[in-house]
Amino acid sequence: MAEKPTVLFVCVHNAGRSQIAAGYLQALAGDHVEVLSAGSEPKDRINPVAIEAMAEEGIDIAGATPKILTVDAVRESDVVITMGCGDACPIFPGKRYEDWELEDPAGKSIETVRRVRDDIRGRVEALIAEIAPAAA
Repeated sequence: MAEKPTVLFVCVHNAGRSQIAAGYLQALAGDHVEVLSAGSEPKDRINPVAIEAMAEEGIDIAGATPKILTVDAVRESDVVITMGCGDACPIFPGKRYEDWELEDPAGKSIETVRRVRDDIRGRVEALIAEIAPAAA
């Protein structure tokens, strides 16, 4: 793996789970990791409840914009983490792929989004310990 691994988080709308995961990875790993996120059918804006839930953690994801998943983004990444987008992600040899089974927070209450957020945080911390131990 590269000295500074690139991690791509993918969920269909790139408006909730993948943005939460990207926010945590950026905040917790800092300069040790390059962070990308995208969706196969991106929404026009981030889920406002996800923004609120992350603000409670002191992490601002309000400035991020949902992006379309491109083959180049996958090609540039060392680790590709999907969040239930199935086979919408192109597969390249030599990369690490993980699928995180996560509840979709779209349209859910802040309580539900907090639960999803906390689940994602634990997974991101475990990922950092594996791919960027210096940052953990």
